[in-house]
Amino acid sequence: MEKKAKQVILDNIRAAIDFRRPQLLVKIQNFKHQSTLPLNLKNFLSFNHLELPQLYKKGSWKRLCADAGAISDFKEPNEKEFTRGISKKLLVCNSLSYFKFIKKLILHNFKLDQLSEEEKLMAIMFHYDFWQVAGSKLGFNSIQESLRELLNNPVMIEELEEVVDYLISQVDVIEKDINLGYAFPLKLHSRYNRDQILAALRLHKFDKASSNREGVAYKKSINTEALFITLKKSDKEYSPTTMYDDYALNEFLFHWQSQNSTAPNSPKGVSYINHKNMGKKILLFVREQNKDEYGLTMAYVFIGEAKFIKSYGAKPMNIEWKLDEPMPGYLLKESRKLAVG
Repeated sequence: MEKKAKQVILDNIRAAIDFRRPQLLVKIQNFKHQSTLPLNLKNFLSFNHLELPQLYKKGSWKRLCADAGAISDFKEPNEKEFTRGISKKLLVCNSLSYFKFIKKLILHNFKLDQLSEEEKLMAIMFHYDFWQVAGSKLGFNSIQESLRELLNNPVMIEELEEVVDYLISQVDVIEKDINLGYAFPLKLHSRYNRDQILAALRLHKFDKASSNREGVAYKKSINTEALFITLKKSDKEYSPTTMYDDYALNEFLFHWQSQNSTAPNSPKGVSYINHKNMGKKILLFVREQNKDEYGLTMAYVFIGEAKFIKSYGAKPMNIEWKLDEPMPGYLLKESRKLAVG
């Protein structure tokens, strides 16, 4: 029964996604005749029973409104960057603290006065969410210049604020702080895209982006390694050499396979086994699969710091990690489902 109900939901989502852009424009045009509420993003989504990713499949909110004649047409230099940043990055994140930081930026005209160390890292996260590349490649001399450029887009800033307000209202996880001994802007149980994680680890810097695309990412200055874990892997998306066997044993224990070159006596293997004595921190980021139901790249859930328990085998090593915090129930359930399957 549960499987059938889930299929009905997925079918409804696909049907909604499949409607054409002209149909969406008509819905925007007719909104004033069908509702006494003002036309804004939240009211429109609620009235038409739509989700944000469904709408952004057809374009940005303000562009759709302009094309529907609901607002005046506009031309702004960074409309593309705003649309991409919202649709590809923010929509797959669910961090309340990060959304509130973006809201703070908007309310303070993107000025970076008196930011905490964590907020400075979030500013780098925000830069990469919108510009995708290092600031130096765009001719910016500072993160402040990068963000000040956004002020040339007042209509899209209005859209960003509407989106952030809506995302804040939709957050359904309780995120928790983590103390790693250094400033770290990510919160337990929230989802983050890869670029956000690399920025938080100080691997993405304002003037130079990390080239890391592997399943692990290490930052020497903070002696911390992040493990990027995808539970459900398909033959189409992964080669036979990267079909690692990763799954939760229970809410506190996680089985993980290292890269194929790692052996217990290799420098990397030794750093895993002896990470506590070496002061090295291991952070786990887990997602269910590569793409979500809307076709967006799925973000990772930060499930916290892990401690080495035991290992067996070599190239790859099979390592059992103990989590400081219990894994969220929905991830545990998904992991068990895959293990049974």
